[in-house]
Amino acid sequence: MTAQVFDGRTCSLGEGPLWHPLRNQLFWFDILDKRLLTLGTNGPISWQFDEYVSAAGWVDEDTLLMASASGLWRLDLATGDRKLVCPLEQNNTVTRSNDGRADPWGGFWIGTMGIQAEPAAGAIYRYYQGTLKRLFSDITISNAICFAPNRSYAYFTDTPTRQVMRVPLDRNGWPTTEPSVFIDLRSDRLNPDGAVVDAQGNLWIAQWGAGRIAGYDVQGRFLRALEMPAIQVTCPAFGGAEYAAMYVTTAADGVAPEVMEHAPMQGMTFKIDAGITGLPEPKVIL
Repeated sequence: MTAQVFDGRTCSLGEGPLWHPLRNQLFWFDILDKRLLTLGTNGPISWQFDEYVSAAGWVDEDTLLMASASGLWRLDLATGDRKLVCPLEQNNTVTRSNDGRADPWGGFWIGTMGIQAEPAAGAIYRYYQGTLKRLFSDITISNAICFAPNRSYAYFTDTPTRQVMRVPLDRNGWPTTEPSVFIDLRSDRLNPDGAVVDAQGNLWIAQWGAGRIAGYDVQGRFLRALEMPAIQVTCPAFGGAEYAAMYVTTAADGVAPEVMEHAPMQGMTFKIDAGITGLPEPKVIL
């Protein structure tokens, strides 16, 4: 159950891994270097952009919905062309997009944050049926957006709070009440980052600075941790045959040079077979 290097390119801030179920292909972002990455049949591929890009959902075999600092975009994977779907804090020069994920109704949740992690500068939105609606405000670092397989709950975190929140959803995927604390990591001084839910409803969350992915059951009870060979673990995603593999992005930004010298895998993207089965990401309906 040792994590293996899936892609050896060093990401300043690897994030947003997405397994495309029609292409059987992993996509992920290096937010600070403004690029989207993947592995093709002939080796590494990347798309370079002129602004921060951070998260995506799949629309069809050749199209992603991609979140950037200025909007949500249709990205043509064959040509690299993009077309604006809707603005996202387009005139706010303080913020950029961060964590995001498609929901089971074909919507897309996307969080924003201050470029310098300015307190309460960000928010969490939902794009659904042609409209972008703000769900939660005063977010510092939006993360851990994911959904229960039975459509009952959405999860998210504002990383500096060290609390993972849970909010019930109605039949159309909208929150019905105020969020409540699902996992409280304050006493352990752990920093929740990106997360995904497995086929059993357990939540697997990256813990920034701790070098691990931690699992919690549907009651929020700790299950086990998957140790990673990088300190700054950012987000997991399920993929591969029968969704039995977990792919994990990491970040090299801010890692001390002496650490990089002795542990040069910081910022690489990993694959681990941990005996956990995930689910395909839902299609985004535009």
